[in-house]
Amino acid sequence: MSSALAAKPSPTLPAQIPGPERARLQEVADAASVSARAAGDPFVARPDVFEYLLDHPEFATHVTRALKLARYRIWRDPEGGLWLDDGWGVVGQFTIVYSTAGTRVAYAHGQYQSGVLPSIRGQAVVLIEYGMSPTGDHRSLISPAVTGFVKLESRILALAGMLAGSVATAKAEKEAKRLVRLFAKASRAIEENPAHVHEAVRQRPDVPPRELEEFRRLLDLR
Repeated sequence: MSSALAAKPSPTLPAQIPGPERARLQEVADAASVSARAAGDPFVARPDVFEYLLDHPEFATHVTRALKLARYRIWRDPEGGLWLDDGWGVVGQFTIVYSTAGTRVAYAHGQYQSGVLPSIRGQAVVLIEYGMSPTGDHRSLISPAVTGFVKLESRILALAGMLAGSVATAKAEKEAKRLVRLFAKASRAIEENPAHVHEAVRQRPDVPPRELEEFRRLLDLR
C-alpha cells in the first residue's frame, strides 16, 4: 500500500461536473478542515464488475458484509436517499454526484462520534479515481486512489478546538486507506470464487433482488 497523506491533496475537482453542483462541492473542498488521500496497490478484476459495485453502493455493502470484509452499511430511505453507517462512528447521507470512466465523486453530510469528543458534524467530498490497464480475458489491472475533503462545522471546532481537527484527520486518513484496501479484497474474492460470493450475498435476507440478479448475470453464473 502506498499513500500520499503527507502532502495535502489538491482540492481541484473534475471540470466536467455541471457548474452549480461543482461550485457547491468546490466550496466544501476549498474550505476543508481535513483532507486525506490514499492510493492502493493495483489488482486484477473485471472492469464491468468493479464499476457495477461502484455504481450500486447499497448492493456493494451487501457483498462486503457477506464476505465479512467491512462493517459498512448503506441503505435507502423512503425518498430514495442513500445513507451510510461505517460501523466505526460515522453516520450520514450521501449522493454520487458525478460518474465517468475512471472517476466517481460523492458528496456527504453527517456526523462522527468518537466516544472522546462531542459529535463532530460536517460535510465531505470524496473523489474515487482509478486507472485500468487491460490484461486480457476481459480483465484489467485496476489502480485505485481515494481523496477526501471534510469541512467540519465551526461550532464544533470552537467547542473542541484543535483536538477535533486531529481526531477527524486521523479518521479521514484511516477511511481512505480502508476503502482502497476494500476495493482490492472484494475484487480478489470475486475473481477467486464468483459462485461462492454470489451465494453468500444471496443468503442475506434484505439483499435487493434486482441487483442480485444483475450481479449473477455479470458473473456469468447459471
